[in-house]
Amino acid sequence: MIDNCDLISTDRLDGDRYTSLQRQESALNQAIAQAEINESYEEYLEIFDAFYADDIAVTSDTLQEPIRGKTSVRALLANFLAPLHIMAEMGGLLVSTRQTAIPRDVAAETHSTWTLELIGVSGNTCKVSWRVLRKWHGSRVSYEHHYDYEQSGGPLTSHDLYFDAASPPAKKQASEDTIRSQHFDIQNKLA
Repeated sequence: MIDNCDLISTDRLDGDRYTSLQRQESALNQAIAQAEINESYEEYLEIFDAFYADDIAVTSDTLQEPIRGKTSVRALLANFLAPLHIMAEMGGLLVSTRQTAIPRDVAAETHSTWTLELIGVSGNTCKVSWRVLRKWHGSRVSYEHHYDYEQSGGPLTSHDLYFDAASPPAKKQASEDTIRSQHFDIQNKLA
């Protein structure tokens, strides 16, 4: 005898789990895409803390070993985001991210395509795209794999950024060098 209540309950649970997972994935992706790197990189770390499990494992096509644990992955993320934030906030770098979901039928994993576009003050651009596979355990990401990296344009250099205080314009630098040279010549004549 088949218990229809169990069958309906199981199907509904799987459907609810799939729907819930899609909502969580959408909320995570939306939070990442809407965060403003030129304002703060800490917002990304807060998103990471809210959505990722303590025992997270991250792999990629370019890593030889998985990165394990929230502390290790968070440190790696901060090391990437902090310089990007400085280049955006102080150097005039324009940063945009886009995400597209990749439909799958596996209940506990999600796939998406990401694009990070960097535009320097010079107009030069660098665009990096990759795919992400996430496995969820409950309401947290427990595993993330990055693959299919593609880059077009770039790399951007210091000429693509504007750091007024850090590097004076060439005219000002030339006049400072001339003054130093004249000061050195006067000191040599007096000696």
